[in-house]
Amino acid sequence: MIDWAAIATVFSVYAVGVVIPGPNFVAVAHKAASTSHREALAMVGGVVVVNLFWASCAILGIGIVFATFPWIALAVKVTGAAYLIWFGGRLLVKAGGAGAAVMQQEKSSYLQSFRAGFATNIANPKSTAFYAAVFASAAPKHVSLPTFIGMIATVAVVASLWYGFVAVVFATPSVAARYSRGKAWIDRICGSVIVALGIRQLVR
Repeated sequence: MIDWAAIATVFSVYAVGVVIPGPNFVAVAHKAASTSHREALAMVGGVVVVNLFWASCAILGIGIVFATFPWIALAVKVTGAAYLIWFGGRLLVKAGGAGAAVMQQEKSSYLQSFRAGFATNIANPKSTAFYAAVFASAAPKHVSLPTFIGMIATVAVVASLWYGFVAVVFATPSVAARYSRGKAWIDRICGSVIVALGIRQLVR
């Protein structure tokens, strides 16, 4: 039997959490504006897969695992922070490049874009903290298989729609053109924000 109340609770909590800008939003928006909506959507695929993984862990008790084995939480925290610092630093280093030339260099395969989305989200401290605390508390302790599938499907649909929307909007010619004109400053701002998130994660 499906617990629709539990699914509705998960939807309300996740819908609010996913739209709050973080590394995933920055990565997808940057990919869409600097390459194409197809590659950005491939990145979205990687982001969504990790969301499904974290949601499954949260429903099955990731908070308990982190509490029982704090070294796992620490390892996830440090690894994620290191990746964010590297990713943000890479944006800062490439920020000075010329628009068209850099956009050509940044083109990648769909598989590479998928991997980039996967890596960004798996290292995203916002995702880890959200699923371990907020999402886990919203999900009931014991769920039936149909309810579990319903919760996972909810996460998949909401994440795909939101990040897909971001990918399509930022890949539109007008937005991409504005990005190209202000690429250096936009990349510096995005890179600085991501590096700051990584450093914040380390010192918390």
